[in-house]
Amino acid sequence: MNSEFLKGVGRQADSSAGLLALATEPPTDHNHDMQNPLASPAANERPRIVLCYPAEPRHIDQIAAAAPMADVIDAGQERIAEMLPTADIFCGHVKVHAPWEEVVCAGRLRWIQSSAAGLDHCLVPSVIDSEITVTSASGVLANQVVDHTLALLAGLLRSLPTFFRAQQQREFIRRPTRDLHGARIGIIGMGGNGRRLAQVLSAFRTTIVATDWFPVNKPPEVAELLPADAVDDILPRIDILILAAPLTSVTRGMIDARRLALLPRGAIVVNMARGPLVVTEDLVAALESGHLGGVAVDVTDPEPLPVASRLWELPNVIITPHVGGQAATRLDDMTNFFCENLRRYQAGEPLVNLVDKRLGFPMPE
Repeated sequence: MNSEFLKGVGRQADSSAGLLALATEPPTDHNHDMQNPLASPAANERPRIVLCYPAEPRHIDQIAAAAPMADVIDAGQERIAEMLPTADIFCGHVKVHAPWEEVVCAGRLRWIQSSAAGLDHCLVPSVIDSEITVTSASGVLANQVVDHTLALLAGLLRSLPTFFRAQQQREFIRRPTRDLHGARIGIIGMGGNGRRLAQVLSAFRTTIVATDWFPVNKPPEVAELLPADAVDDILPRIDILILAAPLTSVTRGMIDARRLALLPRGAIVVNMARGPLVVTEDLVAALESGHLGGVAVDVTDPEPLPVASRLWELPNVIITPHVGGQAATRLDDMTNFFCENLRRYQAGEPLVNLVDKRLGFPMPE
């Protein structure tokens, strides 16, 4: 992965230690105090990198070549609960119950490289309070997220759900459609995905306003970049709301009945971030009342969406099963990204996408 790409996908901050130190540093007093059998390894034990993403043998070989002094363990979801407490470095996305308390108490894990942009799978209180470094994959799959957003958004605007139903009935009847060109768009969250969305959507001569926790380095495609607390200010001024923010204690449930009511009648909501950003029952109510013109979600709350949810039945809704980040090159891109961060980690250089654990996302460059 070249440096120009890395500049585009992430945010950087200083790493705290190199991988070489893992093989030479003695345990801290805290680790000596631990009675857990999975505490820090013996001084002569090789550092261990544990993986939990669908890496292929060639990806494992690539990681091993990038860190020849370490053992690379492909745990998968099946063995991650067992192997995580033995890791010095972890790369992946845990989708099963993970023993994070045990991991922190063991005192061995130094660095988590999430293979997802979202960090709700690993930013539990014990990890937040620990000295474990966390980096995210923010922006690594931004192109795919943008592709999917455009597909969902264009589908709603051009009334594709209506036309698909008509096709099933062999009806050839013209129906109203709407335009993406010239639309007023609001983006909540200007990380890697949000910024790439703004770049692409600007080609449709849209007017884009955005909010972010750090409203700095405004992209030229964005007319206004406002603080995170300005969400209420932008909602009445947009036709389309796109959610690209991380899930944190602050953003959970941020799009509720009150905020949906601030949107103009007929507005469209697209959620490409995390399902719990939106109060599902309030979203359904806004659709059933006719206030919203349409909704497209690649993420839901809960997830998977229950069969009994009324969201399935509404005619102006498109639902996809959290596939926005899928790509033919996804595993290659993630492995390249991790190996570049491994190189930086060993060299004591700034890591890409180093996370402020209290905030729950990477700091701006």
